[in-house]
Order: sequence, then C-alpha cells, then structure tokens
Amino acid sequence: MSLVKFNKRPWGNLITPDFFNSDDFFNGGSWLNTIQEPAMNVKENDDNFEIELAAPGYDKKDFNVSIENGCLNISAENSNSKEEEEDTYSRKEFSYTSFQKSLRLPESVLDDKIKATYKDGVLKFKLAKKEEAKKHTPKTVEIS
Repeated sequence: MSLVKFNKRPWGNLITPDFFNSDDFFNGGSWLNTIQEPAMNVKENDDNFEIELAAPGYDKKDFNVSIENGCLNISAENSNSKEEEEDTYSRKEFSYTSFQKSLRLPESVLDDKIKATYKDGVLKFKLAKKEEAKKHTPKTVEIS
C-alpha cells in the first residue's frame, strides 16, 4: 500500500478548482493557484517509507507535526520583521510564510516509530513499516 495525499483545505470542500474558471480573475489566473505547497518526494523501501519536504527558510521550531486519525499532519509558520530608523527616514520590512500538508498513512506504518529531521531546508521523515508489511526474501524449498 502506498501513501496518499490527503487534500485538506482550510475552507473545506466548498470551493473546488473549477469554482473560478475565468482566465482574467486576479490578473490572469485563479487565486487557488497562488497557494504554495512545498515540493515532496515519497520513496518506499522494504522496511520503511521516506518522505522529503522542501521547506527552506524555516527553523525547526516553526514546524508542527502531528498524527491524527491516520493522517500525518505537517504545518509550518514563519514571520520576520525588520525596522530601521535614521534621522531622515524609517523603513519597515516584514514577511510571512506558512503551509499545511496532510498525508493519509497506510495501515502498514507504525505511527509510534515515525522519525523526523530538518537540515538544509529539507524536512525528512522515516516511517517504519510493521513487520508483516516488510518484504522478506523468499525461502527456498528443496524437493526430495
């Protein structure tokens, strides 16, 4: 069984991608396309699943990861502000970024054995499989 992306929108399923289909909506494109989700790679090995999420610009403390109702929920929020005041001018800069992603976990994953690391802008997960879901080498039976 493989991992399946769970599309969890903050506004529910009321707005579908075809809700706004006008090419000139908000300067030539649908506002739904402006929602940024980090790129993700999923790899299945014999013993586990490996997930990589590209999330540069965050610190470890910015992430919130939880498991609820068979879903791995990942969210991050980051804000920065900088203010300079000189004799003749003042300048204020700020930024805010966030994302939320949910993945439905297969029943073969041990949800208490999930490990996460964050390094060089990549959030990595290792999801261990249950023993019965691991691939085993076949045993050879000799014929007499």
